[in-house]
Amino acid sequence: MPKNKVSREKSIRRAKTLTEFVFCVLIIGAGVYVVKGEVDNATIVPQSKFVDTSGSNEIEVPDTTQPIDPDKVIFTYAPVSTKDKFKGDLILVNNQYEYFSTGDENLVSIMTKNDETGRDFFTAVDYTYMIIDSVYEPMAQMIEDFYDIYQNDTLIIYGSHRTKDFQQQLYDQFTATYSEDDEEAPIVAKPGFSEHETGYAFDFSEVINYDYQGTGDFEWLNNNCYKYGFIIRYPEDKEDITEFRYEPWHFRYVGVPHATYMTENNLCLEEYTDLLRMNYPYEGEHLEFTAEGADYEVFFFASDDSSDVTNVPVPTGYKYDISGNNVDGFVVTVHKSEKVAPGEENLDMTTIPTETTIDETETTAAEFE
Repeated sequence: MPKNKVSREKSIRRAKTLTEFVFCVLIIGAGVYVVKGEVDNATIVPQSKFVDTSGSNEIEVPDTTQPIDPDKVIFTYAPVSTKDKFKGDLILVNNQYEYFSTGDENLVSIMTKNDETGRDFFTAVDYTYMIIDSVYEPMAQMIEDFYDIYQNDTLIIYGSHRTKDFQQQLYDQFTATYSEDDEEAPIVAKPGFSEHETGYAFDFSEVINYDYQGTGDFEWLNNNCYKYGFIIRYPEDKEDITEFRYEPWHFRYVGVPHATYMTENNLCLEEYTDLLRMNYPYEGEHLEFTAEGADYEVFFFASDDSSDVTNVPVPTGYKYDISGNNVDGFVVTVHKSEKVAPGEENLDMTTIPTETTIDETETTAAEFE
């Protein structure tokens, strides 16, 4: 190949390479110019005032090492007639709180029940002596256990359910015969203010001297009645609270857990009612204790007196009872040793349908006389 032709090709290649180099430099320069412009026009965004920079940046992980308590009670609400605060095992009836009978007490004749159950080791004055049906069996079982120990068949029910009219007759006789200052005079409650009108109370006597004092063989009854759900309603050391003298013959049904707690803590019904109202509302700490080998949780819930219906908190999966206190609300007793299937917590309870029309008129005690 001629020498001049080689030199020409080299010159062409040099020119081509130089052109490519210049073109690359121009592209790079343009890119740098664009980036610099964006940087110059950028603004610094200040950190949000809502960001907490004082602590650690670590994510908080919930503590799953603590086991879930399977016995924790979950509550829902049951609509209950507000009037029902005047009903139940735990109603307080005394000189301040009247009993408002609705006339639907489930009363049974004590002697008729004795005939039906074959019990002949105690009696009542006659077949007209009545008591709440649910109270008969624990009363009869208590007397039966007493009889099995002492073979003593002299007990007689000398006082049981009374109508308000009958209580009026007794009160009129009392006021016509005795002076209020007579310490030996029997105490007769005013009509409407007697526990006997509730059907939850009865008086013991005996057919020998008709003078029951809870002594001798009968001391067993007074010492063990709480195991069957009864209390001595007017204790000797609570006269200033109950406003009644000691009556060892007057028994009142309140249910096993409550009778046990009251007996073990030396409380009369007035004190127990106030204890629950003041110290153990639903929204706060609940009263928890064991009675006769079973665990209970008890709390108070105020009635909604502006409505016909009160939505009372009740447990799910545990048996429970609701009783009015005849003052200002309801006492709920959770049987924590008795788990049940949902829907079977309180088969005896009749709740109000949620669509019940609510009367806006304020509910007062006078309406229920």
